[in-house]
Amino acid sequence: MSEQFPPPRTAAALEARRLRTQAKLSQVRASIAELKRQKVPVTVAAVVRRAGVSRTFLYENPDARALVTEAVGQGSPVPDRTSPRLDSPNDTAWRERALNAEDALKTAHKEIRTQRNRIAQIMGQIRDLETQWTDESIERVTTENTNLKQRVRQLTQDKRTLEERLQAARSNSRFQDRRISQLEAQLLDAGQAP
Repeated sequence: MSEQFPPPRTAAALEARRLRTQAKLSQVRASIAELKRQKVPVTVAAVVRRAGVSRTFLYENPDARALVTEAVGQGSPVPDRTSPRLDSPNDTAWRERALNAEDALKTAHKEIRTQRNRIAQIMGQIRDLETQWTDESIERVTTENTNLKQRVRQLTQDKRTLEERLQAARSNSRFQDRRISQLEAQLLDAGQAP
């Protein structure tokens, strides 16, 4: 027997997807209407910018594609003297550069929003940490910190003293080893003498 997803979950997911698609279509319609009202040429790039949807959505969704195609077809073919000629051989390269710049700008804006959100979270954490410390707890921590610093100084001094003693003990040990060697040599010399 094959497992099936529970119908309510699937239905809810499909409904949510349908609602998102309808919201995007509404944004596309509103942006086309606004472009026409402002007497701005309706282009795919302009609709993408105004509606806040992706080019992929405009090309893959048949309703969105039909809306944009119809709006572009209704536009009056007024030549734009400021933009490069669309029938020139450099049209493809120009269009690619424009699309790449647009994508890079979107990526940069997304990264800026992400960084701003992260900064806001960190600032909130800092504010939370600052509000948790009362004057009494700050004084207690400061006192403990001073005591620990004194303890570190004392331990450092003790370590230095012990290192000096160790060095002296090693020196004494070397001296004693030499002295024992000398006495052994004297005993051997005395034992060999007639």
